[in-house]
Amino acid sequence: MKRLGATAVVIAIVRRDLRLALRRKSEMLMTLFFFVIVASLFALGIGAEPALLRKIAPGALWVGALLASMLSLNRMFAQDYADGTLEQMALSPEPLALLAVAKVFAHWLVSGLPLVLIAPVLGLQFDLDEPTLGVLVLSLLLGTPLLSLIGAIGAALTLGVRGGGLLVSLLTLPLYIPALIFGAGAVEAHVAGLGAGGNLSLLAALLVLAAFFSPLATTAALRIALE
Repeated sequence: MKRLGATAVVIAIVRRDLRLALRRKSEMLMTLFFFVIVASLFALGIGAEPALLRKIAPGALWVGALLASMLSLNRMFAQDYADGTLEQMALSPEPLALLAVAKVFAHWLVSGLPLVLIAPVLGLQFDLDEPTLGVLVLSLLLGTPLLSLIGAIGAALTLGVRGGGLLVSLLTLPLYIPALIFGAGAVEAHVAGLGAGGNLSLLAALLVLAAFFSPLATTAALRIALE
């Protein structure tokens, strides 16, 4: 049998996960609806005070995106673990780290990218102008993959553990704090006229570090869970 290349394997896993997600549309939309509800409740709770809305917008939108991304973490590997697919992946000739990266990318496409796309619409509720919305989108574009990469470690560590959904949240939430600080900080700095470049650069640096270390840590955790 001809061995597939690494790129073909990644594409196959991503396509498979996307098809499975489309079959469970309620789970896929839950993350998006949660983000919308959280952001809207903040805006409604503050009331019609544009200056105050603009002030809390970075934190409110980023907290909503962070919490929404956590909802689907426990499902990242759970189904493959339950039906034996994950064990077959571990036995395949391709590195398990590469397969983990494909799973994380698929998770981001389903749970992270929709948050990035809907963020400008929610930002209008907080009276954010167009340049600020651009910074918000850019910060989420850098931050949501970082959340998925960090979350993959927690999802792998709690694989097969009873009450893993709660446990993965407890494990990943402290690790999410730097992303929250720099992501919301970028928008706040732009609103204050200080420039968002520094915070965005730090967020990008965290993403690069996570892209290197997360697959290794996730692979180690997956192998422990499969033993």
